[in-house]
Amino acid sequence: MTARIANIRIDDANLPTPTPEIEQERAVAVFDLLEDNSFVPLADGAPQGPYDLMLAIRERRLVFDISTEAGKAGEFHLSLGPFRQVVKDYWQICEAYFDAVKKLPPSQIEAIDMARRGIHNEGARILQERLEGKAEVDTDTARRLFTLICVLHFGS
Repeated sequence: MTARIANIRIDDANLPTPTPEIEQERAVAVFDLLEDNSFVPLADGAPQGPYDLMLAIRERRLVFDISTEAGKAGEFHLSLGPFRQVVKDYWQICEAYFDAVKKLPPSQIEAIDMARRGIHNEGARILQERLEGKAEVDTDTARRLFTLICVLHFGS
């Protein structure tokens, strides 16, 4: 399948060192994303994939830098504004989840995890809306990309 991301890089050079929990979130999202994703750039004349994607934050904008083996395939920028509250909510619920895993019973951990998934789904929905006209992604791909946006946003 060519409409997919084959490699992903996160430009985190100017960000603070992530916590072990954030590093784990990132590693899982990258692994899951590379295992299964659907990514179709919608720009006129966009080359066939598979694609290499570099995510970065520049000038308070989320940058999707897309290339193929043949070279650069496009770049687009998204405002971070629509993501700010859901990213903040996501990190707050993740923090509660990480704490809960250490000391709460399974039933309470499950309730927190359900809330975390709900916020995660909201972030994926916002991403899909923001990508409209730029790239088409399925829900699972949007969820994994949202996790990576959260990792980048953590340091911005």
